[in-house]
Amino acid sequence: MKKFIGLAAASALLVALAGCAGGGGDAGAGGDDGELVVGFAQVGAESGWRTANTKDIQRAFEDAGIELKFSDAQGKQENQIKAIRSFIQQQVDVISFSPVVETGWDTVLGEAKDAGIPVVLTDRSVDSKDDSLYESFLGSDFIAEGEKAGEWVVSEFADADSVKIVELEGTTGAAPANDRATGFRNIIEADPKFEIIASQTGDFTRAGGKQVMEAFLKSNPEIDLVYAHNDDMGLGAIEAIEAAGLTPGTDIKIVTVDAVKDGMQALADGKINFIVECSPLLGDQLIEIVTAVADGEPVEKRIVTEETTFTQEQAIEALPDRQY
Repeated sequence: MKKFIGLAAASALLVALAGCAGGGGDAGAGGDDGELVVGFAQVGAESGWRTANTKDIQRAFEDAGIELKFSDAQGKQENQIKAIRSFIQQQVDVISFSPVVETGWDTVLGEAKDAGIPVVLTDRSVDSKDDSLYESFLGSDFIAEGEKAGEWVVSEFADADSVKIVELEGTTGAAPANDRATGFRNIIEADPKFEIIASQTGDFTRAGGKQVMEAFLKSNPEIDLVYAHNDDMGLGAIEAIEAAGLTPGTDIKIVTVDAVKDGMQALADGKINFIVECSPLLGDQLIEIVTAVADGEPVEKRIVTEETTFTQEQAIEALPDRQY
């Protein structure tokens, strides 16, 4: 993983673990004994990926001995905004969150900035012209993920005359949904034989993926490929395909993003054909970033996680040691 903070971050982490870290700038008092306090507003628990992400973040803060004030937005932007304002009122040292959607954050992040509380984005970014509203964004390159999926599709269907694709989109307005769609199209649109005949949100949930796929199957009798923005929607699509008397992975091929255990198992079983990894294990990196910014140390504005892709054979090999 890219070493983006170096010795300064390592020093800051040691200070935090010793209980001596204070807020950066004009941030509030933090904990009663002066220890670092971080407020984290999570999207929700919409998928296996998100659950693993939450557990890893909570584990990392517990291991580091840093107080974490955690809020679950249940997939609603208004809940995240309310949580961020609560963190401001509580005068935490750092605020971190994974935005439900990309837009609509300038006002509340401006309030955090005015209060002298630095903000760190994880997993998803915000669409704002003012990047001074946050210190750093840690997460995947969602466009690259979509491009990787598209590259596999182009290779897999190299000899086909036409390919009819249905797309299970993530939550409308969310950065991974927007970017994974863009990246995928960046690759396949170069060849007119690839046609996305239907595209609809399944909100990153297994139930949503199943429901949308059922509708796709009824209205589109010929489907060659499902492109799902995450594993959970792909797993829901498998249920719908099987209920329709078809064989997922054979009659209809499936490519997904995430590489959580259930998705990897489906890939190993041949029900999914290809998975692009998006790791949820961001806790340790987040600890390094928040301790550095709280201590006034510089961090990179954009920190990209390193990830891979999986075929069936690679999934079989990786599954025994898979952490999530």
